[in-house]
Amino acid sequence: MTPREVDMKKAVSCHIVPAIGPYSSAVKAGPFIFCSGQIPLVPDTGEVITADVRRATEQAMRNLEAVLAAAGATLADVVKTTIYLVDMGDFPAVNEVYGRFFTAEPPARATVQVARLPREAPIEIEAVAFRPPAFLEETDDLDGP
Repeated sequence: MTPREVDMKKAVSCHIVPAIGPYSSAVKAGPFIFCSGQIPLVPDTGEVITADVRRATEQAMRNLEAVLAAAGATLADVVKTTIYLVDMGDFPAVNEVYGRFFTAEPPARATVQVARLPREAPIEIEAVAFRPPAFLEETDDLDGP
């Protein structure tokens, strides 16, 4: 990424987990990547996992990984997530699975209960990632004196 590209905005499409509506899978805006919420949609079958929140959380996280990869990032680049749950009673199970994906330096997070999600999904997870441009990564002065 060049200094000029830092100011650019670009939509990202993910062929593995395509958007199911009129929105982008993610949007790159400068060094940030804003990922649309991912439900537990199984890409190969189109099935949404609804009965087992642990499996649903794992699938939503795998979908998020695919979107991040399409944008040139990984879960290690994620700085903030928001989890939407239909049942806050699922929070402990979701936490257990989610924690397996963020073992070191987990991102900031909010979790909220909602009345309903697309395709009757029990969970949706969105994320913001930060990928500093190469010219910034080479600078040691970012940490200050």
